[in-house]
Amino acid sequence: MKDSLVIGSRGSKLALVQAQIVRTQLALINPSLELRIEIIKTSGDVKTDPLSLIGGKGVFTKELEEALLDRRIDVAVHSLKDLPTVIPATLVIAAMCKREDPRDAIVLSRGVAKKMATPSVATLPKGATIGTSSPRRLAQLKYLRPDLVFKDLRGNVDTRLRKLDEGEYDALLLACAGLRRLGLEQRISVPILTTEMLPAVGQGAIAIESRAEDDGTIVLAAGLDHKFTRLACEAERSFLLSLGGGCSLPIAAHAVVRDKRIRLHGLVADALGKRIVRDHISGSLDEAEQLGRGLADQLMAKGAGELLEAEVS
Repeated sequence: MKDSLVIGSRGSKLALVQAQIVRTQLALINPSLELRIEIIKTSGDVKTDPLSLIGGKGVFTKELEEALLDRRIDVAVHSLKDLPTVIPATLVIAAMCKREDPRDAIVLSRGVAKKMATPSVATLPKGATIGTSSPRRLAQLKYLRPDLVFKDLRGNVDTRLRKLDEGEYDALLLACAGLRRLGLEQRISVPILTTEMLPAVGQGAIAIESRAEDDGTIVLAAGLDHKFTRLACEAERSFLLSLGGGCSLPIAAHAVVRDKRIRLHGLVADALGKRIVRDHISGSLDEAEQLGRGLADQLMAKGAGELLEAEVS
């Protein structure tokens, strides 16, 4: 059994909070284990261009994976939604920690909040300026509310909230999980129902990645693995992979494990939010990956293939 472990993390406030969650849980499992957090700077931390222009999801994980392979760290802690569906064969996801609230949230400016008795997607004021950097959120909200004004949003959570409070936006779209983990739950005006807006694949889950040959670390990390979170997220990631997980089109999915069944919802949208292809599928607990592939096939049959082909051309 190992006597020490180096935990790799990005340097953002949220990333470090998540790394500390992992550190605390590992310490509970093995109090004698010496634990240290090592900050690794990633491309996504230093570039401000859209993800599609700077390399997609891997910009938040590539350097952490390199640190793993170079043996500078023993585990890498990721927001699972940032981790590509295909990882190096020499690495494994040793654990998926219990998922936080996977939903997106509307965060209203104080001025707008005072005027809204029951905040919701439907009751947002006509012409309100909405801040988001996510094509997935933008496409879905545009589809529901084409009368709103959308404005790009950059920076960490604190920066985004400051811009909201300074009047640059009427509302923001952010992840419930991040706000809760940062102790900012009070800023959530209302969580958005998944029937209205599907979250990113893996949203709300923390992934612990390790070297495939490092049995000692895998055994330690396995103590943090949450079975139902893993099943749900494996279904979601299989869905994304089956659609060609590297594409820049808005793709969203959400799986729920209940009564020994997995129910998976997914969608593909065009970038302008004019068309959304959405469906669902359900099956047994041992069918997580098959369900992801099956739902992808269903969406392709309903027209998602046309959207994907249009993106390539």
